[in-house]
Amino acid sequence: MNKTIRRASVFALLLVLALLVRATWVQFYDGQALADDKDNRRNAIETYSSPLGNIIVAGKAVTGSARTEGSDLAYKRTYTDGELYAAVTGYASQAYAPTQLEGIYTNLLNGTDSKLKTVMDTVTNQRAEPGNVVTTIEPDVQKAGYDALGDKKGAAVAIDPTTGRILAVVSTPSYDPSSLTDANTAGTAWKKLNADPEKPLTNRALRQPLPPGSTFKLVVAAAALEDGLYSSVDERTDSPNPYPLPGSTRTLDNENASAPCENATIRVALRYSCNNVFGHMAVQLGQDKVRAMAEKFGFNDSKQDVPVRAYASVYPKGMDDAQTALSGIGQFDVTATPLQMAMVSAAIANGGKLVSPHMVSQITNSGGDVLENYDDGADTKEIVSSSTAEQLQSAMQTVVDDGTGTNAQIPGATVGGKTGTAQHGENNSQTPYAWFTSYAKADGKEVAVAVMVEQSDAARSEVSGNGLAAPVAKAMMEAALKG
Repeated sequence: MNKTIRRASVFALLLVLALLVRATWVQFYDGQALADDKDNRRNAIETYSSPLGNIIVAGKAVTGSARTEGSDLAYKRTYTDGELYAAVTGYASQAYAPTQLEGIYTNLLNGTDSKLKTVMDTVTNQRAEPGNVVTTIEPDVQKAGYDALGDKKGAAVAIDPTTGRILAVVSTPSYDPSSLTDANTAGTAWKKLNADPEKPLTNRALRQPLPPGSTFKLVVAAAALEDGLYSSVDERTDSPNPYPLPGSTRTLDNENASAPCENATIRVALRYSCNNVFGHMAVQLGQDKVRAMAEKFGFNDSKQDVPVRAYASVYPKGMDDAQTALSGIGQFDVTATPLQMAMVSAAIANGGKLVSPHMVSQITNSGGDVLENYDDGADTKEIVSSSTAEQLQSAMQTVVDDGTGTNAQIPGATVGGKTGTAQHGENNSQTPYAWFTSYAKADGKEVAVAVMVEQSDAARSEVSGNGLAAPVAKAMMEAALKG
């Protein structure tokens, strides 16, 4: 073989080797990337080639699958009482990425989760039978909150303080997830929902932190008792009325000018929602101590998963004394979700211990065998001492018995709460937010609830935590205590 032919042969062999390497690369590396690409229609065809697994509420599926016609996507998602449970389930769409529990457990629900695979599935490389997601949601509590909110724009969360089980996640106005499931019609529904100024796709219970107003006074009171600034909720405080904001010509006044707020005890200050007391108290403690207590309750946590990731509730840094005073009454740049404020009441109701809230109890395979069990109470943190918790419970009961939260009273039950009316807009130019956070106990059962009403048809002068939010909380607490 002459030299020219030998060189040509070697060159051809190198080309073949390069081709083989490239083919292997494309098949095993780029191929996987292409297979995983969200725009690869084969993925949607595979996902919807058979019925999906279901999301379960109180033993019944609130999701399903229906056969399609004239489409290469054989099945589409369906929902029972879709608007009622939308804040829990989210949606699984042939056209858009899934959300909420549908998104978090998409692999389990479509059968591609490795936990589902049997030995035979692995050998044959077949998709396993899809699994199911079992929630902690109680339908009666969910419906009570949804019906009580009605046409109001708002949200509510209910938690079992002793187990951390989330009993309800309500956001209004809601939407029907079924409108987004079919690729042929989802686009029109998507545009309509996103153009709606009421923002029905927003999960207000978990993902819209707003100023919590006077409900945040519970956090400040907890900090004052734990720090030893005051030894009891019945010890008189050093609280001028009105309170002059440090470094400012402004004063911190009270909504009820005739309320006995000057040097009031914590109990009286919670009962009448005295701004001067908690504004001054926040300054006395200093922003760092207030922030430390807020963070123990869950504020500033950017990874609050239930398992849906909630947006962080915020207690800010870098404030001057006047701003710290305003933060003490849940204003300035303090924000909270209804989930966060329900956690505050839950920890107080549970003797100072916060059980990590969760709305999924189990995931199972198609036969009902448990793949993963989320133990109730497995993650528990002490937020305040049992003594502080007992004192705050007592003060919160005073709020409901004969204070600003009387609309939450439930015959035969022990109920504690805190109202809040948070300013909205520059110089409070827009309708305020109405809040109520609470707990109830009766016959060995407990529940903590937080409600936020963002907008209603009530006149501005009638907007209050007691008038708008407390009745919603009462309805949910009654439903939970009935079990």
